Amino acid sequence: MSFSSDVKKELAKQAGKARHCQLAELSAIVSFSGKLSRIDGGLRLTIDSLNAALQEKYQLLLQQLFQTKNAEALTILESVKMWDVPKNCLKSLDLTDGLLIQQSCCRRAFIRGAFLACGSVSNPQKAYHFEIVCGTKEKARQLSNVMQSFGVDARMVERKNHQVVYVKEGAHIVDLLNIMEAHVALMNLENVRIVKEMRNFVNRQVNCETANINKTVSAAVRQVEDILFIKNTKGLESLPKHLREVAGLRLEYPDVSLKELGTYLDPPVGKSGVNHRLRRISEIAAGIDLER
Repeated sequence: MSFSSDVKKELAKQAGKARHCQLAELSAIVSFSGKLSRIDGGLRLTIDSLNAALQEKYQLLLQQLFQTKNAEALTILESVKMWDVPKNCLKSLDLTDGLLIQQSCCRRAFIRGAFLACGSVSNPQKAYHFEIVCGTKEKARQLSNVMQSFGVDARMVERKNHQVVYVKEGAHIVDLLNIMEAHVALMNLENVRIVKEMRNFVNRQVNCETANINKTVSAAVRQVEDILFIKNTKGLESLPKHLREVAGLRLEYPDVSLKELGTYLDPPVGKSGVNHRLRRISEIAAGIDLER
């Protein structure tokens, strides 16, 4: 079973205790997956989805709200404010009435219903990607605004004549799972994030240390080359005593760090002092080369 399926299976059992939250979630399900048809002179409302978790949640909400799993279409549409009672006509299935998602808890339920109906989330082992497919730009904009009200960086993109609201940031996907109350999935994703972040940290450290080692080795090679150049041209005895001393030690210990090299001097010299002397030797070598 995919990570996305696991999330939906968990959400199918989550339902707000308050009636207003239940209505907000039902409104999202009807809006994102509802399909109306005429039958025997009346209306028939079906949830156009093969998603077992969505069907389970839809039946649960009907039982909680209407004490039956076979509530009439008109009753459902009126309850979620999609039916104009005075005019006796359908308002729209595209948008959820703003009155149903005024409260924070209701907006949470709305996102949960929308995700159950048309959402997916990638396996965090591979990538971080959360999305909900919307039929219209207006629906996508409403959903995006609701998600952004929780500080989630929800963005919109058009794909195959559909509008998609998506989130790419791992931390924001964690926030969304928390908002929808998918706490088991949240913990699983967090565990993956921790392992990936630790692995990335270790890789960065190794790369940094490798780069430092390469830098140190390259510098040491150049220093030895400069010292040998002076030795083979004017001779090391041409150097001042303090430079001659560090030059000899560098030839004797070509692999040690500047700090360790400084401990071999008498008296010992710090890293910056050793670096200064070796840089002076390089300048002398460069001057000799120019004279030739």
